[in-house]
Amino acid sequence: MNINLRPEQPDDYEGITRVNDISFQRKAEGKLVEELRKLKGFDPRLSIIAESKGEIVGHILFTPVDIENNGQKYRSLTLAPMSVLPEYQKKSIGKLLIIFGLQMAKDAGYQSVVVLGHPSYYPKLGFVKASNWNIKSPFPAPDDAFMVKELSPGALDGIEGKVIFPDAFDDV
Repeated sequence: MNINLRPEQPDDYEGITRVNDISFQRKAEGKLVEELRKLKGFDPRLSIIAESKGEIVGHILFTPVDIENNGQKYRSLTLAPMSVLPEYQKKSIGKLLIIFGLQMAKDAGYQSVVVLGHPSYYPKLGFVKASNWNIKSPFPAPDDAFMVKELSPGALDGIEGKVIFPDAFDDV
């Protein structure tokens, strides 16, 4: 199977919403992507699609967040959402999207990424419990499911606090 990975273009918006709606079997994540695109810090290079034979079969989005502690803010990214059409799942497309996206994020100057995800999946890609750095989720989440990855060694040294997500995540 030939998979092409690339940043989204405006012509991709409808296909991205479709992939998210089908993958999650609801419209919340598709709407989330639409809302996050409206944010001042949105970077279309970090909204990445996977396509096969001209069809969008997967999508991943990295959005700026802050890690806040005692009034100090440290910029990071969150990986959410990530979707792959059901018939393309279990073919490593999600892994390809994550690896490509992490490199794009690093190239864009970001130092870390947080994710709320499956504790058996994301550690294979270098994510570790955020609590290792005393980085906390703003919402209830199992300790082993709220994770972070440094994009450069030592990027999180001395950084701790609560992650502040854009308000658009409140509806998901």
